[in-house]
Amino acid sequence: MRKIAVPLAAAALALGLTACGAGSGGGSDDDTLVVGATAVPAGEVLDYIKKHLADKEGLKLEVKEFTDYVLPNTALQEGSLDANLYQNVPFLDNFNKTKGTDLVSVVDAYLPPMGAYSKRVKDPSDIKSGATVAVPNETTNEGRALKLLAAKGLIQLKKDAGVTASPADITANPKKLTFKELEPAQLPRSLDDVDLAVINSNYALDAGLDPAKDAVLLESVKGNEYANVLAVKKGNEDDPRVKKLAKLLTSPEVRKFIQEKYKGSVLPVTGG
Repeated sequence: MRKIAVPLAAAALALGLTACGAGSGGGSDDDTLVVGATAVPAGEVLDYIKKHLADKEGLKLEVKEFTDYVLPNTALQEGSLDANLYQNVPFLDNFNKTKGTDLVSVVDAYLPPMGAYSKRVKDPSDIKSGATVAVPNETTNEGRALKLLAAKGLIQLKKDAGVTASPADITANPKKLTFKELEPAQLPRSLDDVDLAVINSNYALDAGLDPAKDAVLLESVKGNEYANVLAVKKGNEDDPRVKKLAKLLTSPEVRKFIQEKYKGSVLPVTGG
């Protein structure tokens, strides 16, 4: 009887451990909301919520950090994440279109304005003819970078060039700028080699750059469509845990945290 009881007990223990680890989205239990995020600012915002606000709302939160823009969506689609926070709607829509995913936005969280940085010039008027400009090689972020350059008068784009604009859509390039397409995460490291680099704020902040102070060019907030959103797989928008996180992301406490921590380099999109 003792020989039989030992394997039975082991089997029961293994079954119990499996059940405990089989929570939604790979969390430690069914109540935990597992959210993917880039380290800055999304990871920092979620960490603030986890430490200061989640318990009061009855939310168990687990944050998994990523260093790229593809894996957080792949993991969300496959179910190892319950939600993610790092992308804007143009990026999300293009990802769904090209990858065949069905991810949706739940709520706008904050705006990390894209900026152009340089170690060689301090003003756009100082950019020399033939200068090299590094831009993201990801479709919608490259389009966003080119739209920033166009808004500041460095280039002109076709009137119908949308969020997926590319160098092929440039209709006027008076300074004869040369474009170097790089992985978004590599752009801060390119500053020693190029005249100008257009960098997403999460990578700029991670590299110690301050968009509000260091950017030679910075996106305008007015009418900006690139707010980062909390995203889930379609059908999970009404998950009570997701609703709790959406509420906290747009709370006065998080707005104050963003304002005080980032001082204009990341902007809240709710409240006054």
